[in-house]
Amino acid sequence: MSNKITENTIEVFAIELLERSGYQYIYAPDIAHNGERPERNSYDDVLLSERLQNAIRRINPKIPIDSQQEALKEIQRINSPELLANNEVFHRMLTEGINVSYQKDGNQKAI
Repeated sequence: MSNKITENTIEVFAIELLERSGYQYIYAPDIAHNGERPERNSYDDVLLSERLQNAIRRINPKIPIDSQQEALKEIQRINSPELLANNEVFHRMLTEGINVSYQKDGNQKAI
């Protein structure tokens, strides 16, 4: 009997691990532009912008909406021809946060 580790084995393991951590698995074709519950306009859309926007709002409820929108735009601007570089930038934003500023009482505030 072979104990080969395949991409499918790793994918199933990762899905099960995430589900045990409370995440919900959604079959990708269901949220494709032509799926049952589309969440993207085409397969070229890498980000699920509505989900991302909702997560930014949920995680940062006290930050002004304009600043939340600016954070979303910063993520959408990640655009290197190198996939690894894009992943590193996104990971840094996810773990360290995104610097945005806003006006409050006539003063510039940084978040």
